[in-house]
Amino acid sequence: MRSVKETALREHLVNLMTLAQAHVTFDEAVREWPVKLRGKKPDGAEHSPWQLLEHLRIAQWDILEFSRNPKHESPKWPEGYWPKHKAPADAKAWDRSVRAFQRDLKEMCKLVRDEKTDLFAKIPRGDGQTILREAMLVADHNAYHVGQLVLVRKLLGAWR
Repeated sequence: MRSVKETALREHLVNLMTLAQAHVTFDEAVREWPVKLRGKKPDGAEHSPWQLLEHLRIAQWDILEFSRNPKHESPKWPEGYWPKHKAPADAKAWDRSVRAFQRDLKEMCKLVRDEKTDLFAKIPRGDGQTILREAMLVADHNAYHVGQLVLVRKLLGAWR
């Protein structure tokens, strides 16, 4: 049985990964993104919206699988974490990427909430990482790149 402190920690982690506490959520950032702008890279930006979305999806998936699958092999850095093309093949590719991101985030939250998950135990194939660290990494990495998505959307004139 979990202690009150451990339960609170798990919920704080889930909230950090999912709620708009100090930043916009992923869902808000990608909601109703204009199809014609998904592959556009504004002047001064390093990546297009599609590249940022795919990077978010791939990195989060990698962290999730590293956390729960002892046979997982991470993509090669950095090329395996960024799409080759600036634009999605079609609107369905964008939608699939959004849904995959959302699904993997739910899975990471499920892992954190699971009483059987020891948040502090070192992940055997890692070099000191724990589920606690990986959950915080998901929150931090996602917040950073969701912020970039919002900035790119503003530069493209498509933010509220």
